[in-house]
Amino acid sequence: MLALAADVTAVVVFAAVGRSTHGESGDLFALLGTAAPFLVGLGAAWATPTVRANPTGLRAGLAALAGCALIGLALRAGFAAALPPLVFVLISVVSLAVLMLGWRALSSAVAHRAGQRVR
Repeated sequence: MLALAADVTAVVVFAAVGRSTHGESGDLFALLGTAAPFLVGLGAAWATPTVRANPTGLRAGLAALAGCALIGLALRAGFAAALPPLVFVLISVVSLAVLMLGWRALSSAVAHRAGQRVR
């Protein structure tokens, strides 16, 4: 459950930073509107056995990232009735990767370090 919360937090942070970078309103409903397509993609990814089997693992992170980015960008394009610019797509994928894979890498490093201390 913590892994799901971390992924949701990553998507919301991604949306908040994106809105802030573009000088857009910081109100809650606007933020949720920006995050919604990506949260739908994240939900679809979390519905797969790949993510649920080991949610903190790299493989799950890549699957969650793929679902979040691909479905999120497709939904966003559908709502806007236009494909987003390639630069937006690249920045979105890289930003989501840093956030979603980053917490997993940090979690793995902490778990590894804690395992060394126990011995």
